[in-house]
Amino acid sequence: MIGNIVFDPLLPWAVIWSLAALAAVGVVLALWRGLSGWALRLGAGLVLIGALAQPSYQIEDRAPLSDIVLILVDESASQRLANRAAVTSGAADQLEARLAARPNTEIRRIPVGDGPDDAGTELMTALSTAMAEEPRGRIAGIFLLSDGRLHDLEQAPDLPAPLHLLLTGRDTDWDRRLTVRNAPGFAILGEEVLLTLRIDDDGAAPGDLQSELLISVDGDTPQSFMVPVGQDLELPITLPHGGMNVIQFTVPTASDELTDRNNTALVQINGVRDRLRVLLVSGEPHAGGRTWRNLLKSDGSVDLVHFTILRPPEKQDGVPVNELSLIAFPTRELFLDKIDDFDLIIFDRYKRRGILPSLYLDNVRNYVEKGGAVLVAAGPDFASADSIYRSPLGEVLPAEPTARVIDQAFLPLVTDLGLRHPVTAGLTGPEDWGRWLRQIELEPNSGSTVMEGANGKPLLVLDRVGEGRVALLASDQAWLWSRGYEGGGPQLDLLRRLAHWMMKEPELEEEALWAEVTGQTMRIIRRSLKSSVGTVTVTQPDGSQSEVALTEVSPGRFEALYTGAEIGLYRLKEGAQSAVIGLGPAAPKEFVQTIASGAELADLIATQRGGVMALQDGVPQIRTVRSGRPAAGRGWVGITPRAAFETLDVRQTPLLPAWLVLMLAALMIVGAWLREGRN
Repeated sequence: MIGNIVFDPLLPWAVIWSLAALAAVGVVLALWRGLSGWALRLGAGLVLIGALAQPSYQIEDRAPLSDIVLILVDESASQRLANRAAVTSGAADQLEARLAARPNTEIRRIPVGDGPDDAGTELMTALSTAMAEEPRGRIAGIFLLSDGRLHDLEQAPDLPAPLHLLLTGRDTDWDRRLTVRNAPGFAILGEEVLLTLRIDDDGAAPGDLQSELLISVDGDTPQSFMVPVGQDLELPITLPHGGMNVIQFTVPTASDELTDRNNTALVQINGVRDRLRVLLVSGEPHAGGRTWRNLLKSDGSVDLVHFTILRPPEKQDGVPVNELSLIAFPTRELFLDKIDDFDLIIFDRYKRRGILPSLYLDNVRNYVEKGGAVLVAAGPDFASADSIYRSPLGEVLPAEPTARVIDQAFLPLVTDLGLRHPVTAGLTGPEDWGRWLRQIELEPNSGSTVMEGANGKPLLVLDRVGEGRVALLASDQAWLWSRGYEGGGPQLDLLRRLAHWMMKEPELEEEALWAEVTGQTMRIIRRSLKSSVGTVTVTQPDGSQSEVALTEVSPGRFEALYTGAEIGLYRLKEGAQSAVIGLGPAAPKEFVQTIASGAELADLIATQRGGVMALQDGVPQIRTVRSGRPAAGRGWVGITPRAAFETLDVRQTPLLPAWLVLMLAALMIVGAWLREGRN
């Protein structure tokens, strides 16, 4: 039972104090004038002022509440190194037992694991959540059993009681870690890119000046180098191929090192071409000529050289050559000396006119067989006696003209094979396309027919010749789609995909296997022209293998989700296709810093004068300390009792009821008047 006096004023305190000051002035004036009733006047004023303040005697019936102590147990990945997990668990049990033996004390034991998506150890987030679930006025102490390596210090709450860190780890712990400080997401093929690496020794390290570094690309046999420890190392890398390149850096594990989880770093760099050089040879001006030029000019990564025959040799207009404004095109330089500099050559309605001798076209054929790419957009001339097919270049073309030109409207259609081919797969449905008006009849002799036109005849045929690629488009009417004729069509997508497939862009390969990574899960993707594919063999970082069955999600595209058990390099293989992918971050947060330390929490602990104690010295004793006093010392830590309570009942008794105020004030006022009247 607790009693005290409370006030419930009828007027604001400022007004009451003003009235009290006025009454005091009156009493002082009466005393100065020598009035004998000044004491009664003072008593009456005090009674009236007290009546305005309305004092009451309040009695509370209180029930005491127990103190709450929070114990946060760090169970993150770094806490599973060496014997930390066992030490932490044992210390938590011992600490909980000591606190439970204290009277009027409740314990909240809270495990804290790894944060999602490599967020690291979120101790402060867990502490804020735990404090939000408990009355702040009952929290008497907070204990953290951790290595002190947390990643959300900015989420630290305002502490109501002392915070103590019971630190795991040993003085003899040391760790060697590899860090990739700078790695670009993409690099240009054929050019060096600088990666910045660093090898650091933390803790009680042996003091080595150098360490071995192993480097492998796409899982190949690693190369070994000796590099300095504790210094930034700039490493020039030239990517071997386009698309994703997975580079693995590894530092061998020392026998007494704390962990090898931070000895390996994976870097994934996408290899891209700097500039794609394209040679466009236009046989004669026509409505579709600008379509090719606009397409290639719209791509900032393409360097275009356009060779247009505006005045063929057979044209006799009487204009002297020295009066022509055009210059002679350097055909010898382009088709003999520098042909290998081009990634793609396009013949747009070109026919033999003697401008390009057979020697030049034979050199183009050799260029294809050695890895080049040629696209022929055929017009009526392709079916004539002057057709480019009847030149050395015809040896690499995948279809032969029948000499028939089909002059009728037709709707281009994607073949069954084309639905699976990356050049034509997924294009807008043909019901939305406009018709073309002319087609050269072809008889295919090799390659893949991905589009067909009038009478089911091949319209677009793709083929591989030697190390190069060839495409034959049996119409010069693709420009109708770009003009929106009868609704147009996906002309831009089709021609861009076609050009990039011929330039061997990895994302347009017919047979491919790759994976897209999100956290610890990868989406395995297999593209094939076949109607079915086998299972994918996944080789994990530890060498174990598992088989993953794929499901066809669209024509020619097979997918499956796979979640890896650990971070590292995974190898995928299905038939002749293989891929290498890095799963997880290059440097997981939990293993960036592994040596136990209380430095990060020192300032927060100091706000309530808590302490940092090493568990290798044993679990400290628990003492009771007053708020504001030091809460840690040699071998002990303190908690602050909060003396919290719950109010069960409240009773109030007025000290100046109305009848008493009226009686006392009247008696004193009348008494003062009578006393002063007699005098």
